[in-house]
Amino acid sequence: MDNDNKISRRTVIAGIGTGLAVVAVTPVLGATTALNDHRAQSLEDPQTKYPKPPFNGQSQPWPGLASKMDPVPDHGEKSYKGSGRLAGRKALITGGDSGMGRAAAIAYAREGADVAINYLPAEEEDAREVIALIKAAGRKAVAIPGDLRDEAFCKRMVDDAAKQLGGLDILVNNAGRQQTHASILDISTEQFDWTMKTNIYAPFWTIKAALAYLKPGSAIIGSTSEQATDPTPDLYDYAQTKAATTNYVRSLAKQLAPKGIRVNGVAPGPIWTPLQVSGGATQEKLKQFGGQTPMGRPGQPVELASIYVQLAAADASYATGQIYGASGGAGMP
Repeated sequence: MDNDNKISRRTVIAGIGTGLAVVAVTPVLGATTALNDHRAQSLEDPQTKYPKPPFNGQSQPWPGLASKMDPVPDHGEKSYKGSGRLAGRKALITGGDSGMGRAAAIAYAREGADVAINYLPAEEEDAREVIALIKAAGRKAVAIPGDLRDEAFCKRMVDDAAKQLGGLDILVNNAGRQQTHASILDISTEQFDWTMKTNIYAPFWTIKAALAYLKPGSAIIGSTSEQATDPTPDLYDYAQTKAATTNYVRSLAKQLAPKGIRVNGVAPGPIWTPLQVSGGATQEKLKQFGGQTPMGRPGQPVELASIYVQLAAADASYATGQIYGASGGAGMP
């Protein structure tokens, strides 16, 4: 009887041990399989992943359309895959029709966020494509055309976005004006004012309006540039505004940290967007655009999408007051 009990207990204990071993090993095997699946993805040489100069000469009236560029920029329309990192979030992106704003809008939607985009009425053709892509991702899409140089419009835009999205917890100040001028003497007061209003005043007005809606855990992201720290001589006014953007990110981050709101910036190098073909670069510079970088090419908007996602995501909760660069090896900021 005692022996039978001993055997029975040994059998039970052995069975439990085996079961525990299986439970312990299974997740490891699963993780290994997942890791192997990830590693099975083919590597791509970043030097040759996207087009290199020389590019064809091309010009569009301001503000330009991505759909008319040669080559057409990659915003992640076919390549960006989401994983639910922003599920349930509600974002407003200015300049969301093209460039980094469009890449962020596509990525945010595929990560599970509802998205409102602002753009100029002249950019309606590009904006319609973005709205369709957001809806195709199964998310709510809100289009808010209008000129950010108008303070009243900035307030209305934020209120409309929050109302239609059912709240607001991500604000991306991305819209910008860039025009090349060989000399300060070529910049009129009207042109200077246009750049300042679009790049500095508009984020100021927009952030003020958005603070009525942003709760702890929300994120503000500003699109700055390598021009903030290493300006070229032909972008005198634009470079100043990007230095201001970098500074407002760092200042506002300190101001809003006690409220649980994070503020960060993205500082790209040469990125292939309509800014370049609508007066942001000379034809000579355009044809060799991005060729001066160690990578030997300009960046594509999609290559910054994951940065905008990371800065908005909850797992970046300790990142605030930071400027994230992406400049093809130039080392800025």
